[in-house]
Amino acid sequence: MKNTLAQRLKELREEKRWSKTEVADQLRIKTLSTYANWEYGIRSPDYDTLIKIAKLYGVSTDYLLGLTDWREPVKEGEEEKAFLRNISHPELKRWFIGLSTADQDDLEKLRIMWKLIKGEKITLEDCD
Repeated sequence: MKNTLAQRLKELREEKRWSKTEVADQLRIKTLSTYANWEYGIRSPDYDTLIKIAKLYGVSTDYLLGLTDWREPVKEGEEEKAFLRNISHPELKRWFIGLSTADQDDLEKLRIMWKLIKGEKITLEDCD
């Protein structure tokens, strides 16, 4: 099974309708096999190249690595602006205020309930 980075590299390249050679050229990689091995999941790019790839496709490095499904990189201050926009809704604001004063046990219960709502698997460790 391919890793997330490999899958996302291939997916992003195909969305742009670029060949592996075109991507390698844009990244200034001397040999096509270097890039191809990243897509095959055999090797991974170094940190600096990962950043170049993210910029090339206009996605975050977190997206490339599978840490998030949100493609767009978060610009400085944008995450806070989005948060403030979202809690301006009266119902969400009420929830947020309640969360900020909740004890650890209640927060753990809420975390488990949120996993259930999202359809995620609950383990015995979640219930400890």
